[in-house]
Amino acid sequence: EKQVFQLRAHMYQARSLFAADSSGLSDPFARVFFISQSQCTEVLNETLCPTWDQLLVFDNVELYGEAHEMRDDPPIIVIEIYDQDTVGKADFMGRTFAKPVVKMSDEQYCPPRFPPQLEYYQIYRGNATAGDLLAAFELLQIGPGGKSDLPPIDGPTDMDRGPILPVPLGIRPVLSRYRVEVTSVHVGSMAWGRRAPPRVLEGQEGAGSQGSVRGGREPGCSIPKKNQGIGSFLADLPENELLHPPLNIRVVDCRAFGRYTLVGSHTVSSLRRFIYRPPDRKAQHWNTAG
Repeated sequence: EKQVFQLRAHMYQARSLFAADSSGLSDPFARVFFISQSQCTEVLNETLCPTWDQLLVFDNVELYGEAHEMRDDPPIIVIEIYDQDTVGKADFMGRTFAKPVVKMSDEQYCPPRFPPQLEYYQIYRGNATAGDLLAAFELLQIGPGGKSDLPPIDGPTDMDRGPILPVPLGIRPVLSRYRVEVTSVHVGSMAWGRRAPPRVLEGQEGAGSQGSVRGGREPGCSIPKKNQGIGSFLADLPENELLHPPLNIRVVDCRAFGRYTLVGSHTVSSLRRFIYRPPDRKAQHWNTAG
């Protein structure tokens, strides 16, 4: 028995991807395969933690089998991550698999199953882990009423992105504004000869930082001297701390003609222990009054 569906792939973010370029970064995009169809996200430049924030819609997906079989055991979705090269074909970075949450035409689109929640999927490059994908997938049956019976895609919209659909409200994480500060740094155990000291470039990748392109291009804070304090930058991060992207720090050697050579890198995978929350002044007032 033929069943017709629409697949919605909510591709929000990836983190800790493989560094495919000599700069220690990559230009990643994701390709989603389902049955005989495939679609790609946009390419985000120079990041290991891309925030695609993109909805891919697969229309008129035909599956054959009993309705209850489709609901309980849907086909597997294959997601592959690639690094886009300026010359030549894209380089494979890793692969992961997912199963969509299935809604039949006679079911209600309501909690607890819908809308689906973002989940982390482990990305593999061969037998080695190569990052995580934060996404959600739903397979919606198209009933006798056609696509008009499908749940609407609830914004937001971004005119600057043209035909690209963002992840709908209710699925995308709620964001809060943070200020990321690095007060001092010491780079040690390095031999430099007569060259100038290295620069430390740091940034909250994938956080929509102020002064950076969408998707988390590093703001490029530099520390030319030992133990020199630097400023801060603003970042929109999910209120759910488990969804925070990592903080990637790169050390590069400055060379002639504006060239940089990567010396090393470090990733702070969790920012939880560095988060400062200002005290609630109203609560303090009541405690003092009491």
